[in-house]
Amino acid sequence: MPTETIDSAYAFDNTAADAVPQLRALEEFLDPITMRRLAPPVLAPAAHCWEVGAGGGSVARGLAWAVGVEGRVLATDIDTARLTPMANLDVRRHDVRTDLPPGEAFDLVHARLVLLHLPERRRVLRALVGALAPGGWLVVEEFDCTAPLRVLTAPNDDAAKLFGQVTDAMLGILQGHGADLAWAQDVHGEMARVGLVDVDTVTHAESWAGGSSGASLYETNSRQLEPELRDAGFTPGQLEVFRKLLRDPAFAVMSYQFVSTRGRREPR
Repeated sequence: MPTETIDSAYAFDNTAADAVPQLRALEEFLDPITMRRLAPPVLAPAAHCWEVGAGGGSVARGLAWAVGVEGRVLATDIDTARLTPMANLDVRRHDVRTDLPPGEAFDLVHARLVLLHLPERRRVLRALVGALAPGGWLVVEEFDCTAPLRVLTAPNDDAAKLFGQVTDAMLGILQGHGADLAWAQDVHGEMARVGLVDVDTVTHAESWAGGSSGASLYETNSRQLEPELRDAGFTPGQLEVFRKLLRDPAFAVMSYQFVSTRGRREPR
């Protein structure tokens, strides 16, 4: 039986110009949800935190502010160009797939939209659990991309159809790079299996109108993945129609479900 070829390289280039609006749109949508999930009792003053795959650094900066001068935050990523150290915020280049976890024990480890993309996600999750101090929390947040995106309004049926075709193709490209589109559904069970306690999960979805920062994510994603979309058969004209649709206030679509799961290591 032929085997599928998986390219485990991350599909999105954080050094690309389109990464800036992509990261900002994600931060605007997700940061309020994330910081509510990291609020006490998960996060306490003077805590020692590890932000995995820190991206643009917004969550790491929020953690640094929350833990205060007596706390410490380590922000890691395979590319740290968009991360800036602060008095209580350290930045380190780190590939969570291949590098050993930092030697410290952390009161909080947080990873958002990271493990979804890694074929080694279950092994990485166990490594993150191993980096927790007794009583420490692991928070893993992912998009659940299994359900078709529900178009709420569109200028016409052809526009809605094109949106579905392009977004389906983008998800296929992510899978080709090793992403597991259903991983968000598995995180709760994986945390329980590795022995974490007080595991809980919440989900969030909302409508994104054309012209909103949420809708712009689809546009920036399509620009980042354009060579592979072209290889999949989409013409420049089709991609331009897709991008104009995402700026059209007559268009609206539901976001992917954002799934936030957290669990705690047993205190000694």
